[in-house]
Amino acid sequence: MAITIHDILLQYPTTVFSLGMQLRDHLVSVLPNIIEMPDASANIIGYGYGFGYQDLICTIIPSKKGIKLGFYKGSKLPDPDQLLTGAGKVHKYVEIKTPDLITSAPLNALISAAVAAYKQRIA
Repeated sequence: MAITIHDILLQYPTTVFSLGMQLRDHLVSVLPNIIEMPDASANIIGYGYGFGYQDLICTIIPSKKGIKLGFYKGSKLPDPDQLLTGAGKVHKYVEIKTPDLITSAPLNALISAAVAAYKQRIA
């Protein structure tokens, strides 16, 4: 049986599960035809337009403390609202602390920028 996003998120506190599902629902609604790729070994959920690393747009990264939305090559994305954090030189993430952030204009701008970067990579 294939692992699902529920299988991954159910390992975490209720607040993390809830934020994760809200974030997932939002990603699926704003990213037409996105492929959801739960990864049990890494405990993350990838979202992309193919199964290769180059096709990745973002990842939901759950932890006991909360949810992060990671971006492939996030350090190269425009981030005027300075939502992106993380010590990595390439990949960055946004800490999702409240449901309001999930549908906010600044986060949606980052998601759109990640899609534009993907389209540029595959062109």
